Amino acid sequence: MTFLYIIVALVIIFDFINGFHDSANSIATVVSTKVLSPFSAVLLAATFNFIAFVVFPLRVATTMGKGVIEPDVINLNVIGAALIAAITWNLLTWWWGLPSSSSHTLVGGLTGAALVSSGPGSIITGGVVKIAVFIIIAPLLGMLIGFIISTIVQYIARKSTPFGIDKHFRRLQLLSAAAFSLGHGGNDAQKSMGIIWVAMIISGLMTKNDPIPIWVVLSCQAAIALGTLFGGWRIVKTMGQRITKLKPFEGFCAETAGALTLFGATHFGIPVSTTHTITGAIMGVGARKRLSAVKWGVTRKIFWAWILTLPISALIGAFMYIVFNNLNIN
Repeated sequence: MTFLYIIVALVIIFDFINGFHDSANSIATVVSTKVLSPFSAVLLAATFNFIAFVVFPLRVATTMGKGVIEPDVINLNVIGAALIAAITWNLLTWWWGLPSSSSHTLVGGLTGAALVSSGPGSIITGGVVKIAVFIIIAPLLGMLIGFIISTIVQYIARKSTPFGIDKHFRRLQLLSAAAFSLGHGGNDAQKSMGIIWVAMIISGLMTKNDPIPIWVVLSCQAAIALGTLFGGWRIVKTMGQRITKLKPFEGFCAETAGALTLFGATHFGIPVSTTHTITGAIMGVGARKRLSAVKWGVTRKIFWAWILTLPISALIGAFMYIVFNNLNIN
């Protein structure tokens, strides 16, 4: 039972770091366009991160709890190893200023640890493949929707003055930033809820048919919101200005595209990366101006971080499982 408490604590730490790491996704555009100060932006993002559980059903949590690894054939060492792997990779990519996926590092850690623990039979292949496929689909959707929305907005506002456009979209960007933060809280916090849920199933405290306890929901939402308050300023610069220069109407288009993608994924219970989604949306908005407006050299580094996240997290998860198992922690 003591190790279960440690698992819960690790999940809360992971959620905090997730919010800390991914706050840049929610606030980079609204800060870089100078619509909000950094403090006001993180306060807005944290608020909507927290209230997301009121809006979205817990379908992503169900996918993480029952759709990645088989709870019946793994133990708490697997969960602990996966969490250590996810926390380690999140901190490394934060330090390097690279927007990587907290979602995929957690999935990678789980699969790596489960493979060493119980072999391929412990992996729910369909669930892992679906999540892996959305490494590509989520940013492409964000890019496409961002391109379409920015094209439509530019056409509608074609007769407006630059001052008028800037004035209106500085206000509208408050709504788009709030919507994206809501989507972030709805998709990302649920992944951690699913981890605590499966840990409780393994410990015999719950069954697969039991609902997720409300204290788990509130704890995960609060942790990710608090992490967002502290912000990930190293990544804000990469997301907000190094990919492409953004004006308020472009920030609105990127955030709206990202929010719509996240809302759809969360509705269908698909864990996706908010990082991948908003990066794709920013690229789509930048590409609408001209392809050279996107700094593709920066995006190549981001893509490499995306590609390496699953395998490196799996390796760390496998290594940590071996360590835990040899120490007889569980």
